[in-house]
Amino acid sequence: MISKVLIANRGEIALRVMRACKKLGIKTVAVHSTADRQLAHVKLADESVCIGGPNPKESYLNMPSIISAAELTNSDAIHPGYGFLSESEMFAEIIETNKFKFIGPTSKVLNKMGDKIKAKKAMNDFGVPCIPGYDGVLPEQPNKEMLKKIDEIGYPIMLKAIHGGGGRGMMIVEKKSDLVNSMNLVRTEAKNAFGNGDLYFEKYYDNPRHIEIQIMSDEHGNAVHFGERDCSMQRRNQKIIEETQACCITREEINKIGAICSEACIKLGYTGAGTFEFLYQDGQFSFIEMNTRIQVEHPVTELVTNTDLIAEQINVASGERLSMKQEDISLKGHAIECRINAEDPKTFHTLAWQNRGIPCTRGSRSKNRYACLQWVFCASFL
Repeated sequence: MISKVLIANRGEIALRVMRACKKLGIKTVAVHSTADRQLAHVKLADESVCIGGPNPKESYLNMPSIISAAELTNSDAIHPGYGFLSESEMFAEIIETNKFKFIGPTSKVLNKMGDKIKAKKAMNDFGVPCIPGYDGVLPEQPNKEMLKKIDEIGYPIMLKAIHGGGGRGMMIVEKKSDLVNSMNLVRTEAKNAFGNGDLYFEKYYDNPRHIEIQIMSDEHGNAVHFGERDCSMQRRNQKIIEETQACCITREEINKIGAICSEACIKLGYTGAGTFEFLYQDGQFSFIEMNTRIQVEHPVTELVTNTDLIAEQINVASGERLSMKQEDISLKGHAIECRINAEDPKTFHTLAWQNRGIPCTRGSRSKNRYACLQWVFCASFL
């Protein structure tokens, strides 16, 4: 049994994990950078350890320092939260090697699901419907095989980085003449953002909804789903509004795809919390990727299912069976989570004109054009 958890994260998710641990009677260890020593999660934890400087590479991404903190405090398990090292195969493997419990899937599963091509192949094998696309890493320049596949699918296509995320490493290609230049641009962005420039492509859907299915599975071959979240409202491919229940999709449709996801988790040997992401158009679900962690938007699911997902996640990591069966889970009411981006209005105005093809001076584009501040709030209607 887990009696002490080191939380390898900061801020809201660290506090959320701390709340679940307190509910379960588990002691907590907060790690922090030199800049974060006054944050709430540091003050509220049973113990705290400074693991490095303000740059995340010196602290929250510093695997040796996190492992040393776990050894120093005699922790049993490490919860990665979301972001930072939460989906790092290497981090999970190091934790396993050092005899701590990683509160999440095994490093072997992370290896398979962290690579989008491996993930799609696995989901195809498990009967999960997937978006048509290229089944391997794209060559440096288009070849006959690649062009033949594009002709079968038809333009437009979506170029994607294999190790991408957060709305980056993606680009729509409308016609063949744009293909080479687009591949070069996306590959460069992927190398800079993720350290890997490998690409693949999928059919581009012009007006789909983005639906995700929350699952939980244990190491005893049990898995359940907690319904859907609709995250179709996005800005720069990043989710702005998450809600459940999704309108205009029947419970029968959700339960059917949810059962497919649960069965895939069992076949995969997946343990813990995870999310299957789909595009939904014309009554069809098409798999995009799987998030192998708890997500920022998990509270909307908790509100309508009356379930503590993180407490369940910790119990599963302790080796316990799921505390509920599928028939015990029902969705009641409606919940919405919103992310508010505070942006430079001058930059936003400039980008709006540039998006319409109107040239602007180079100096008018801010380096911090994506977002300077974000708030997230969640509301429910029962």
